[in-house]
Amino acid sequence: MPRSLLASIFSLRCPSCREGKLFRNNQPYNPNKLFEMHAKCPHCAQNLQPEPGFYYGSMYVSYALTVAIFVAVVVIGYTFFNPDMWDIVISLTLVLFLVAPLVFRLSRSIWAHMFIKKKNTTE
Repeated sequence: MPRSLLASIFSLRCPSCREGKLFRNNQPYNPNKLFEMHAKCPHCAQNLQPEPGFYYGSMYVSYALTVAIFVAVVVIGYTFFNPDMWDIVISLTLVLFLVAPLVFRLSRSIWAHMFIKKKNTTE
């Protein structure tokens, strides 16, 4: 059964075939291999870097995801814990530092799925 669009985005798969992996390494917390992406999909050979600087736009997606996480942490913090300002600052720093590699990869996946079309698999 083929993956849905959301499953493909969140599992960091090729936007064209939804099978091949976008990143060479599955571990997002390996700083030496965090940025390594396949140039072409290992499953369907779709070009995953259609032009130089293609993924610069994913910074906007990353910004939006980071703001959403920021708002969620602040709302949860003030709703359940009633912290002072420095508790929120420390919490935000820790949370955003921990999720940064995940946000980086997810934003690139979302960006690729927005601009690389899915291949027609009905033959």
